[in-house]
Amino acid sequence: MPATPLPTPLTTATGVPATEPLNALENASSAAILRILRVTLHTGFAILLAVALVRMLMAGGSLRWVWAGAAVVLAAVYLAGTVLEKRHAEGRITFNPRRYGLLWLALVTALWVFLLAGSADFAWLAFPIFFLHLHLLPRRAALLTIALMTIAVIASQWAMSGTPAPHAAAVVGPLLGAVFSVITGLAYAALYREAENQRRAADELRRTREELARSQHEAGMLAERERLAREIHDTLAQGLSSIVLLGRAAGRSLADGDTATASSRLALVQQTAADNLAEARSFVRGLSSPQLEGTSLVEALRRLCAATETGAAASGQPLRCRLEVDGEPQELPQPVRVALLRAAQASLANVREHARAANAVVTLAFLGTGVTMDIYDDGTGFDPSAADDAAHAADGSGFGLRSLQERVTALDGALTVESVPGEGTVVGIRLPLDGSHE
Repeated sequence: MPATPLPTPLTTATGVPATEPLNALENASSAAILRILRVTLHTGFAILLAVALVRMLMAGGSLRWVWAGAAVVLAAVYLAGTVLEKRHAEGRITFNPRRYGLLWLALVTALWVFLLAGSADFAWLAFPIFFLHLHLLPRRAALLTIALMTIAVIASQWAMSGTPAPHAAAVVGPLLGAVFSVITGLAYAALYREAENQRRAADELRRTREELARSQHEAGMLAERERLAREIHDTLAQGLSSIVLLGRAAGRSLADGDTATASSRLALVQQTAADNLAEARSFVRGLSSPQLEGTSLVEALRRLCAATETGAAASGQPLRCRLEVDGEPQELPQPVRVALLRAAQASLANVREHARAANAVVTLAFLGTGVTMDIYDDGTGFDPSAADDAAHAADGSGFGLRSLQERVTALDGALTVESVPGEGTVVGIRLPLDGSHE
């Protein structure tokens, strides 16, 4: 194999299949020069072979048809190698002729030597063959074979002249041709290496873009999964939990013969299920909560507090819940309204189900440049340092605080949780109003 990665005769200019579009980073001028040199090489070989064959036939001789047959074989071998290489470079065949490149070169060179022994007219074929040696052989080996071929050309010219010593032109011409071929071949190799470097850079850029697109797609999928997880936790999971508690309470009422209370609790179960169905349809469509449609956040929070009291009473755990508003209420961006409502829903659900509190207070404060909401309860409290471990529980419990933290962080806000076992809990949320959430 060659010391440097040079193409066999019909490798594409950039070393990539011709069907693949050139990348913007590839040098168009270098590719054009390589293409011109390649076409010139093949055209020159065909013309020189045809001229030598015609001259030999016109000269006559008893063996001229033997040499003509050898010339046809040389043309067929050369054409077969170049066509197979072109088809492989274009991806049209799976057979790779490059592994037989040295054998092909040896056959072409041997046929040329045979023809040169028959007629000096074939001497000029040496120059395109020089390029093949430079392409397919290591540099030192190529220079050695070129030197030997040059000597053979000079010897054929000397033999044809019939003089005791070769004419100066018969020596200088082949030498200059060999030198020119070597210089041109090395320049071709330099251009090819440049094109190869550009191709590799283009391939790397393309791979980087594909990886970036794939990572962005995966990030989008994860973000959507997190969004659905938050919505399911803050709506469906909490609603289903309420339905379970209300169903149990209705069962106890039926067992006690209190059908009126059981009926009211079952009605509340139906209402809770309907509300959660509306929430599910809403967040699947990526819309806001139905509880915010056509109303303000303050009114939605008031209804939430009332529903919390009703649900707690129906489940047999009375809880007084009230809303306090500080400052002049103002129109909030939709993402902020949704985040605050979801935070209140999740927090009050935790109060009702876990805190065993008698009182809960939701305080909403409008500060002009921001909005705050605190949810306080006088329940049993908990250890906030254990919340992270609970967030990874196998049954999914404890996800609420992590979900709430993600909501607040997405809006550049801050979440604080203050709680001591036996002394209640305060969940504080601070969200900026800088216009970026419109």
